[in-house]
Amino acid sequence: MKIGDKKLINAWAFYDWANSVYSLVISTAIFPMYYDSITESKIVYFLGINWEHPNSLYTYALSFSFLIVAFISPILSGIADYRGNKKSFMKFFCLLGSLSVMSLFFFDGCETTWVGIIASILASIGFWGSIVFYNAYLPEVALPEDQDRVSAKGFINGYIGSIILLLICLVLILFPDNFGITSGMASRISFLIVGIWWLGFAQITFRRLPKDKKIPKEQLEKGYLWKGFEELKKVFREVKREHPALRKFLITFFLLSVGVQTIILTATLFGTSELKLKEDNLIITILIIQALAIVGAFLFSRISKRMGNIKALKITIVAWMLVCFGAFLLHKDLNNILVYFYILGGVLGVVMGAIQSLARSTYSKLLPETEDNATYFSFFDVTEKIAIVLGTLIFGVLSAITGSMQWSVLCLALFFLFAFIVLSTIKKTKYVS
Repeated sequence: MKIGDKKLINAWAFYDWANSVYSLVISTAIFPMYYDSITESKIVYFLGINWEHPNSLYTYALSFSFLIVAFISPILSGIADYRGNKKSFMKFFCLLGSLSVMSLFFFDGCETTWVGIIASILASIGFWGSIVFYNAYLPEVALPEDQDRVSAKGFINGYIGSIILLLICLVLILFPDNFGITSGMASRISFLIVGIWWLGFAQITFRRLPKDKKIPKEQLEKGYLWKGFEELKKVFREVKREHPALRKFLITFFLLSVGVQTIILTATLFGTSELKLKEDNLIITILIIQALAIVGAFLFSRISKRMGNIKALKITIVAWMLVCFGAFLLHKDLNNILVYFYILGGVLGVVMGAIQSLARSTYSKLLPETEDNATYFSFFDVTEKIAIVLGTLIFGVLSAITGSMQWSVLCLALFFLFAFIVLSTIKKTKYVS
C-alpha cells in the first residue's frame, strides 16, 4: 500500500487500540490498586532485601524498565534500519509485553510479589519497546500534512479502546459474586484479558503494515550487529550538526515529558496518599481523563492545522502549568475536594490527549527524508524514558524532603516553563509553524 492509503493508516492507528489497554489498566488503574491491596502494611522480600515500603519497590522496578528500554532501543532500532526488519522487532516486543501482562495472573499473594515485579518490568519493556518501532512507521503511512490528524487518530483509538476494556474489567471487579469469583480473582482475570486484547488486536496492524525488507544474510557485512551502533552514531551526528530544529524539539520534548509523564504516573498515588480519595473516586477520575483525552487529541489536531504545531503546543504547555498550580492548591481538608479533583482531571485529560498526539506528529514532521526512521524515533523514545526517570526521581525526593507531594507537583511547572522557552526558539519549517 502507498503512503497515505486509508486502509494502511487505519491499520497503523489500530495498534493504539491494541496496546493502550496496558497504559490504562496495568500502568494506571487496576494493577497499581491490586498491588497496593496485596502488599499493604506488609514487608516484601525481593532480591535478598526486605522491603518495608513495597510501593517504592514497584516504582524502582518501573524506573529500571525505562532504563532498559532507553539503553536497548537505539541499538535495536539501528539494527532494524540497517536490516530493514523493524516490523519483526515490533512483533517481538508486542509478544513480550502481552505475555508478561498475562503472567500477572500468577501474582496472587505477597509471597508471589516477585512474579508481579518481574512481569511488570517485562511488560513495560514490551510496551515501550514496541512503541519505538510503531511510531517509526508514522512518516511511512501518512503524508506530512496529514500526520497531525493521523497521530491524533491513533491516540483516539487508544483512549476509546482502553475505556471499553477498563469498563469490562470494572464490571468483573465490582460485581465478582455475579461471576462466582472473588474480587482478587477478578483483577487477575483482567490481566489475562488485557494481554489477550493487546496481542489479538495487534494482528490487524501487523497484517497491513509494510513487510520487512530484510537484507539476505549472505549480503550482510561481517559484524552487521555493530551496524546498529554505526546507524546510531550517524543519526546522532545528523541531529547535532544538521538539524537544529529537531535538536531543539528533542530538548523541548525532554523537558515537557519530565512533567507530563511524571504527572500521569503519579496521579493515582497523589489522589490516594495526598488527598485520601477512595478507589471508586479515582476510577471515575481516570475515566474522565481518558474520555476528555479523546476530545483533546481531536481538538488540537484541528487547532494545529489552523495555527501551526508550535502555537498549539504552547497552548497545551501553558495548560499543563495551570494543572500543576491547581494540584498544588488542593489538599484533603478542602471543601468540595472531590469536585475540584474531577475538574482538574478533566483539564488534565484534554491537555494529555493534545500533547501526546502533537508531540509525536511534530517530531515526525521535523524528520529529514531518510530511511532511518526507527533510529530517529529511538532518540524520541530515549528522550522520554530518561525524562520519566528524572521526573519520578525528583518527585520522590521532594516528597520525601517536604513530606508532601504538592511541592513535587509545583516543581514540575518549572520544566513546562523551560519547555515553553526552548520551543519558542524553534524556527518555522515547511510543515511545522
